[in-house]
Amino acid sequence: MSKIGITGQNGFIGYHLYHFLKYGSDHELVEFERSTFEDPAALQEFVNSCDIIVHLAAMNRHPDPQIIYDTNVALVDQLCQALENAPSSKKVIFSSSAQEEQDNLYGKSKRDARERFKNLADSSAHQCISLTIPNVFGPFCKPNYNSFIATFCHKLTHDEKPVVMKDNEVELIYVQELVEDIINSIEDDTTAAFIHKKVAATAKRYVTEVLQLLEYYTDTYFVAGKMPDLEKDFEKNLFNTFRTYIPSDHYPVSYTCHSDPRGTFVEIMRADGSGQFSFSTTVPGITRGNHFHTRKAERFAVIKGKARIQLRKIGTDEVIDYDLDGETPAFVDMPVWYTHNITNTGSEELLTLFWINEPYNPENADTYFEEVAPATTLNH
Repeated sequence: MSKIGITGQNGFIGYHLYHFLKYGSDHELVEFERSTFEDPAALQEFVNSCDIIVHLAAMNRHPDPQIIYDTNVALVDQLCQALENAPSSKKVIFSSSAQEEQDNLYGKSKRDARERFKNLADSSAHQCISLTIPNVFGPFCKPNYNSFIATFCHKLTHDEKPVVMKDNEVELIYVQELVEDIINSIEDDTTAAFIHKKVAATAKRYVTEVLQLLEYYTDTYFVAGKMPDLEKDFEKNLFNTFRTYIPSDHYPVSYTCHSDPRGTFVEIMRADGSGQFSFSTTVPGITRGNHFHTRKAERFAVIKGKARIQLRKIGTDEVIDYDLDGETPAFVDMPVWYTHNITNTGSEELLTLFWINEPYNPENADTYFEEVAPATTLNH
């Protein structure tokens, strides 16, 4: 177990790294305050208390690029000075940027900072690891600051129109994937004095491709309440990022409740790739269903009350009865080409959850009505 301090622990990457280490590791965290760099004694105490320092504090955006350069280099100079005065050797992990290779003062500040850490490692017992990081996205990144994805997410959820200034193909990494790379460096026992690593991007997308996905999430999820397809890691990570920009007053979102003398029916959610979720209440003695499907997979789950679920294969007379009780929640799946129904056989309201693998489409419903009509019955 090491004592780890994170400069910029309240920034975008720092927040995720700090909390991942706090809840997912045995390392001890040394607290860092934003004002630490303003007090040489506090900075020295912070450095002396750490075994490992992850240097994330930096300025990313300012109207005057020279201020960005001067600020970032000054932070590294202060940290290096405190390291030179430290009574024991430390491991320092420095977050650089893919912009090192670009001709701007922010990129130059990262290049020059890396050289300073290399010089420190070459002339002392400290180990320095420089990580060149691609474009990072994820929850809680500040819009209009250092991530076009954060800016797009904010605008789409606040009735604004995103604008693509330049449609480049961008190398991307999700913040949690980056955190895993940083933790690998924390736990790496390589003894080389200076290590320069290029963190691999986990996705490459054109800016317009990202915007199209975010617009899909806006229309599908934010507006219509439907869950998008989240089978691929990038899409899932982008969606989870998008959700954190939805204003808190968007919720609660009311369901549409369909009521009749039998009880109520409420569709909980539709999901691309995962179907439709719903529930019903049924008053005693009432039967629902009496239909079959030729392609749909469907599940009935009884969670409150007593019910009898009946199935009959089309073209046969044999009926299968299943008796369920919400005291022991259970489900029955409906095979294709089996007409099926559910009856409240108790004295209280029946609550049933339903899942079907595709949302209901009245123009292509795959729902054919036919009474189960008991003949020969098998009880379960």
